Amino acid sequence: MKVSLIGVGLMGGSLSLSLQKLNCHVNISGISRKETTLKKAQSLGLIHQIGSMNDLINADLVVIAIPVEATVTILPKVLDHIGSKTLVLDMGSTKASICSVVADHPKRNQFLACHPIAGTEYSGPEAAIPDLYTHKTTMLCEVEKTKPELLERAIDLFNNLKMNVRTMDPMEHDRHIAYVSHLSHISSFMLGKTVMEKERNEQNIFDMAGSGFSSTVRLAKSSPDMWLPIFKQNKDNVLETMNEYIGNLQKFKSLLEKDAYNELHQQMEQINLIKNILKD
Repeated sequence: MKVSLIGVGLMGGSLSLSLQKLNCHVNISGISRKETTLKKAQSLGLIHQIGSMNDLINADLVVIAIPVEATVTILPKVLDHIGSKTLVLDMGSTKASICSVVADHPKRNQFLACHPIAGTEYSGPEAAIPDLYTHKTTMLCEVEKTKPELLERAIDLFNNLKMNVRTMDPMEHDRHIAYVSHLSHISSFMLGKTVMEKERNEQNIFDMAGSGFSSTVRLAKSSPDMWLPIFKQNKDNVLETMNEYIGNLQKFKSLLEKDAYNELHQQMEQINLIKNILKD
């Protein structure tokens, strides 16, 4: 199987490790705007050779794992270059804009919009880890617009990776992901900002940072190059979630100011029910 990775960082690199584990005969090319990134990926064994857009015509699978704004720009060009049996996947955290940009492309039926719900706060080829996708969920959008035989090939791949597969409308996907992912990253960034501005003596932060702070602020280590385009593409949904979140913070603040501790306790007990949904 010939695979072309457009983007060889955490997501693309981790997929490469999984594909090589599944199939020792897979041949993986890498495409990136930075030659240093490609050389690093090659030295780490994530790609076998540096590729180009002209190579896509011979690829069985093309995976786009770059920031979402760049995906919107490059995806139509990728479809222009592929062969008649090539399957193209993307890994973007937003889906509506990506699906829209190729809605009328003559090779639209060779593309499958994907969002693997997997990742870490790290980026670059060095961040790639084996089995990143194992037992994770991948969201698929507009599956009815992909050739049945290519869709089947994609689902076989996800099954071999031991992933859970779900389908969703791209607009619904972007609305829901704003709550469970995008808002989480904004909260983490702003918590990190608040603490860093308040605690000018950084050693105090490190000395007193327990597991609660570390886990909550972990996402603030994420790459702005990846996350700012996500916030930009999903702006309306992100703003809606932020308004609701800020409203809840203001209500919490108001109850605390009024010494309404019984009501605060009741609210916290109700929120505790999330442990029945998010089980360890």
